This record gives sequence, structure tokens and C-alpha cells, in this order.
Amino acid sequence: MEQAKKECCPTFDSEKWDGKTFKWDHKKFIKASVPTLFHIPLPPMIGKKITKMVKLAEEAQKLAKDEEDILLLFMDPNAFKSDIFLSVTGTVPNTKNTTLSGTFVSKVFDGPFNSVPKFMKQMDSYLDTSGEKAKNYYVHYAYCPKCAKEKGHNYMVLFAEVKD
Repeated sequence: MEQAKKECCPTFDSEKWDGKTFKWDHKKFIKASVPTLFHIPLPPMIGKKITKMVKLAEEAQKLAKDEEDILLLFMDPNAFKSDIFLSVTGTVPNTKNTTLSGTFVSKVFDGPFNSVPKFMKQMDSYLDTSGEKAKNYYVHYAYCPKCAKEKGHNYMVLFAEVKD
């Protein structure tokens, strides 16, 4: 009897994220960082870091039950560091616990990883129509590189923090 192949990344529903506004009040995350070279991380490093974060959250039973509700956000505070935020449902031992609060506007984009700066400019134009300005950007990649290639889409959700 053949076992069903477990899907690596859940199918992405863009309607859930495109053009939405979220008000987060101390939304729980665990945080880790990886070095980058001009915003380009070393792929094996990211995979190992994310695997470790997910394992810690699962062991603590603090990972969302529905995979579609799990956010993995990336934010580059500078050209040589990327912060990774994994949404959790409570405190996770042996890692850095943090929260995000504020108003976040999201838009979905589809394209290569190196298009993020172009997508940020498009997001700035989108925000201008409502008189908003982004203070910070966080990026959620809907698919890992392998799944993006298999599915033919590299969806990403830009979350623009517009208010504290």
C-alpha cells in the first residue's frame, strides 16, 4: 500500500491575504536571525534555522494547528542580517519569544525573490492611495523554493506596518 505524499507547503489562498488590513495586538512569534550578504541569505542556513524554529514550536505544542494560519515573516534590518519571525500560539522555551503589534496592510505578489524591492515600490504606491506610509516591511513567502518551482508560482505576501 502506497503512503500518500505529505505536501511540503500548503496550497496558498491569495484572497485571504491580498489587500487586507490586520491589527495585531502582541501577536506572538519566535524570532531568529541569519546572516545575509546584501540581503541574500545562504539557503542552507535558512532551512536549518526554520527547521529548528518549527521543531521547538511543535515540541512546545505552540504551532498553529492549521498550516495555513502559520506565518513565517522575514525582515531585513540591514543588508547583512535577516530576522525570521515564526507565528506561535504561546511562549516557546529555549528560543527568543517576541510579539508584533500595530496595523499591517498586506498585498500578494508573484515573482522571483529578487523582485522584493520592486514589489515594495508597488506596495508604496498602493499605500499612497489611502494616505498610508510603510514604517517596516515583513515578507511571508507562501512556498519554499522547491514548492514554488513545482507549483509554478512564487507567491509572497508583503506586510507593511503602517501604524503602531
